[in-house]
Amino acid sequence: MNKRRIGRTALEITEISLGGAALGNLYRAVPREDAMAVMDGAWEAGIRYFDTAPFYGFGLSERRMGDFLQEKPRDAFVLSTKVGRRLRPAPGEDLPGLGYVDPLPFAVEYDYSYDAIMRSVESSYARLGLNRIDILFVHDIGVYTHGPELTRTHLGQLFGSGLKALEELKSSGVIGAYGLGVNEVDVCLTVLREAPLDCILLAGRYTLLDRAAERELLPLCRQHGTSIVVGGVFNSGILATGAREGANFDYGPANEEVLAAVRGLEEVAEREGIPLSRAALQFPLNEPAVASILLGTGRPESLQRNLAGFAPAIEPARFAAFEPHTINR
Repeated sequence: MNKRRIGRTALEITEISLGGAALGNLYRAVPREDAMAVMDGAWEAGIRYFDTAPFYGFGLSERRMGDFLQEKPRDAFVLSTKVGRRLRPAPGEDLPGLGYVDPLPFAVEYDYSYDAIMRSVESSYARLGLNRIDILFVHDIGVYTHGPELTRTHLGQLFGSGLKALEELKSSGVIGAYGLGVNEVDVCLTVLREAPLDCILLAGRYTLLDRAAERELLPLCRQHGTSIVVGGVFNSGILATGAREGANFDYGPANEEVLAAVRGLEEVAEREGIPLSRAALQFPLNEPAVASILLGTGRPESLQRNLAGFAPAIEPARFAAFEPHTINR
């Protein structure tokens, strides 16, 4: 599998990668054997970049991913996890859920300060059972998650001391790169204008349907040498299911504007003889700033189906036909 470099660092990651949210029981319980089968299928397919976070299953995803990767040569893969949410023990009846089924018995606290980031990394080491984390993403800092007022508070923590922690970890060789892991463009622009981010894990904002990153963020990433890992290529499912009743976009039911745009994309896909899901999977890799497409699933068969969507390759020029039906441009 081809690899691409992360920013100006020495790290190289595979163009296709595996995300760990589903392995933490996002929206449904995933049996441990299925989680291990997904990771084994990813490894057999040549995937060597794996992403997780403390938030995913409140530690469950990190534990499962660490258990799997412990058996692999450490220099054979790249691993990222996240900071910004700290876990504390909580009684089972007090678990917040937040979309995760049967998570581990922890509650979540937001903290983007120096001390919190350092403690978060140490806790991730313990859950992973590994002695190296390659990339740290600052997780879900922005209006999308916190609203305007809390975002100002959290950005104050990050700019006040959190970035210092990340830079110390990188300069000392503890990590190889750092960046943001978010679902929105504006906070990426805010932070990238102030900090030398190596990479951004951006979910749902540079897809066949949603081009919110195109106008400002992509040019700024090219200027700064910042790589993008693209998550959410199906925009919560609608680019896989099509514009059917009950289709989801951006973690909720799609509105009529989105449904109409996807119907247009479906018409183009049919005319071009390209399955819509295949176009969605391949589209972001035509952007030089994109380093990898992050796939997330708890079903081995879904992983294999998505991997099959990367071949045969679609000629880059053919994606121009889809542009009239995009949103957030």
